Amino acid sequence: NSEDVRCKCICPPYKDHSGHIYNKNVSQKDCDCLHVVEPMPVPGPDVEAYCLRCECKYEERSSVTIKVNNRILLL
Repeated sequence: NSEDVRCKCICPPYKDHSGHIYNKNVSQKDCDCLHVVEPMPVPGPDVEAYCLRCECKYEERSSVTIKVNNRILLL
């Protein structure tokens, strides 16, 4: 597949949990903390507060372009 899609969530530290970056292949409409962050590092009552701190972005990229650019850099 020449097209890669993913959702990337960057979650800063929260209480006694360190920050973490989560990546998952989901549709654009499901690109949010509740669909991407697994396993959820906080208990139920803290999920909403934790997710509000996370920044999630839907990304599309071309694997072919990445491979070609990497080969050029190696030359």
